[in-house]
Parts: sequence; structure tokens; C-alpha cells
Amino acid sequence: MTSPAVVWLRDDLRIADNPALRAGVDRGGPVVALYVLDDESPGIRPLGGATRWWLHHSLAALDDAVASRGGRLVLRRGPAAAVVPTVVAETGAGAVFWNRRYGASREIDARLKATLRADGVEVASFAANLLHEPWTVATGRGGAFQVFTPFWRAAQQLPVREPVPTPREVPGPRQVDSEELHAWALLPTRPDWAAGLRARWEPGEDAAHRRVERFATEVLADYHERDIPAQEATSLLSPRLRFGELSPVQLWHRVHGELSAAARRNVGAFLRELGWREFDASILYHRPDVAERNVRAEFDAFPWQPPREAELAAWQQGRTGIPLVDAGMRELWTTGYLPNRVRMVVASFLVKNLLADWRIGEAWFWDTLVDADEADNPANWQWVAGSGADAAPYFRVFNPELQARRFDPHGEYVRRWVPEAGTDAYRTPIVDLAASRADALAAFEHMRAANR
Repeated sequence: MTSPAVVWLRDDLRIADNPALRAGVDRGGPVVALYVLDDESPGIRPLGGATRWWLHHSLAALDDAVASRGGRLVLRRGPAAAVVPTVVAETGAGAVFWNRRYGASREIDARLKATLRADGVEVASFAANLLHEPWTVATGRGGAFQVFTPFWRAAQQLPVREPVPTPREVPGPRQVDSEELHAWALLPTRPDWAAGLRARWEPGEDAAHRRVERFATEVLADYHERDIPAQEATSLLSPRLRFGELSPVQLWHRVHGELSAAARRNVGAFLRELGWREFDASILYHRPDVAERNVRAEFDAFPWQPPREAELAAWQQGRTGIPLVDAGMRELWTTGYLPNRVRMVVASFLVKNLLADWRIGEAWFWDTLVDADEADNPANWQWVAGSGADAAPYFRVFNPELQARRFDPHGEYVRRWVPEAGTDAYRTPIVDLAASRADALAAFEHMRAANR
């Protein structure tokens, strides 16, 4: 009888187009579908509150999907380098398969692969969660791209693989202990702040594919209006991709399938956004410390100002007195999500109008976004701050009043989240936009002088 195979799942919580799971099933023996909650290993960034909420529900959905195919999702908590070999020993597994990841955590994977192979265990890893692995999109000299447009031009010349077949069965092992999901306490209780998340989202692979179909058939035709936050013109697929309930390969093939003529006109713009996800993953691969250090070293001399506690709390809670900023921050707190245009506006306000270090905002988004991703989140904050790869120039300061007039001209989005805006009950702004912009430009000049 073929020995069991452990399939170690991470940010790939799906049955379909899962190369590691497919390899485990094709091997012919029992499959131990394993998820390890690892908050301890070096290089692993503990999840924020919103992503912990999503993870709970996504794991519950995956457990149901595995069980419906004859298997069981095994849950363990602890350092992966210790937990995975323990499960291999307990089950007598002869193979371990996983899908690759690209941050500092890949060092854990490399060491674990060497350890298991030294013990005679078959080990293989697979490409699963990007269109193209970071090292395959390279400059003519074989280096990493620092600018998005040539990166995406090169990426588009590469073929995209076909999705791997979905297994009909995932035969489970006879006996293996699993921890209880509820015991991990991923859900908030005292207080339970997740009512808005429950109202907005349904995690899980099946829900992800329903959203893909709605996006392709109803929303993609309006995607050119995605900067208007009052409209549903975005895909809302980012948390699905972040947890791997859906692969970008599946999405790429879907938008190249049957679509209306209006939707087809927006495919290129949508794929460009997928391209930015690929570009951010490339940045993470080459700069695993992207959440901690400026990509552009000259920004090490930037005179960030420690924000006053009251100002930072006002930004976090949507009480700045700037309507579009407040609307965005309240939507973020309630739903765990922000449209991309509003993300840029609220981020620019923090780093340029308040002169707060981008890492402060990145940490807040890490805790509050359901799609907080180890590549996208810091790369996007560094883009706004001007310190990242292909970043917006620091002297580009998003004026939230002009942005509101352009993208929320009738005030629908602001009224939805800040109903008191425009009344005597609304607070005065915590900062003068023109004066703070001037301060930001002066700080930029200070940095330039320091680097001469």
C-alpha cells in the first residue's frame, strides 16, 4: 500500500488548481491535508485581526470541501519546521508537497525540504499562486525590474499555464490528530467587531468562484469606473487571491473566456492590476524586508515626524475632518476593505499631510484589511510614500478635496460613511491641507540635501 502524502497548505486554501494537492492525490495513497498556524517562525509575520477572521472562515470552508471528497483537514499550531516532520512521523508519510511562497519564509521551506529529504522523504514544491514566478520575469541582464511597465511588458511575453485538474477525491488517512479550529480563537469576541465583515464577505472557495462569475458577467463591463468609490466597479477578489481560494491562473483564463463586448474592453486594464500583484511579489522576492526598510535607501534620511497620538487616532478612526479620508477609514474599519483610489488618498494623507512614517500606516492596514498581503501591503505603502520601486514621486501629494470632487462629485460615498459631513456636527480638519503639503515638500528637499 502506498504511504500517505502530506500536502502542506498555506496561502492556497482551495481544491481546484492546487498543484501540491493534485500531486498528493496522484501519488495514489492517503492524503494528509495539513494547515499549520505558524506565528512563531523567523520570517513569518503574524496575521492581523481582519485576516485572522477571514482565515477562520476560509479554513472552515476548506474543511467542508476536503471532507466532501473523503478526506479531512488537519490543523496544527506551532513552528512549521517542527510541526511538519512531526506529522510525517505520526502518519508514516513518504512524501510532502507544498506550493511555493516568495518572502523570507522561503528559507523555512528550503531548510525543511533538506531535512525531510535527508530522512528519505520525497519532497516537491510547486508554482501555484502567481502567473509567473518572480525569477522568470527578468531584465535582459537577468536582474529584477525596478519599474512596473517594462516588468509587465516582459511578463506578458511568457505563457500562462493551464489550471491543474480538480481532484474528485481526497482520500484521508485512517487516523491523525487535529486541533479544533475554534480553539485557535481567530474570531474576535470581546468585543466582537466583525459584524461589518460578516455583512460584506463570504470567505471560501465556492464563494470566490461565485464572485468571479459575477465580476466577469456583471461588473467587468464597468471596470473603467473603478476609481469611483460609490460604484461597485472593482473585482473584490483581492482577499480571495490573498488566501488562495482562487488562483490568478484561474482568473486569467476566465477573463480570456466568454465575455460581453463591454467587458472585453476592460480585460487589459484588469490584467494590469493583476500585473501589479505580480510586480509586488517580485519586490518581496528580491527584498524580503520590504515591510521594514525603504526600497530606495535615500529615504532613510527622510525626516518623518512621530504623529501625535490624537492625530493618529483621528486618522485611524475616520475623524480627521477631511470627508473623503474619514469615509475611507470608516469603511476600512467596518468592512476590512478599501477601493484602491481611496487607499491611495488615505495613505497619502498620513505620510504627506501628517508626515508619519509609512510603516505606521502599513501596520494599521496589516491589522484591518482582509486582503493584507505580505507583498502588496508594504509595496503599496512604499509606492505612496515615494520610497519604493517605481514609486509615486514624493512631491505628488493627493489632495483629498480635489480627489473627492473628481471621483465622488455627488458626495454619495462620503454620505454613506460620514453622514454628518457638511453639518455643524462635523469636526474641523486636524491639519491645513495647503500648509501641510508645503511642509511635506520642505521635508522632501531636506532629504535631498541630506543625500547630496
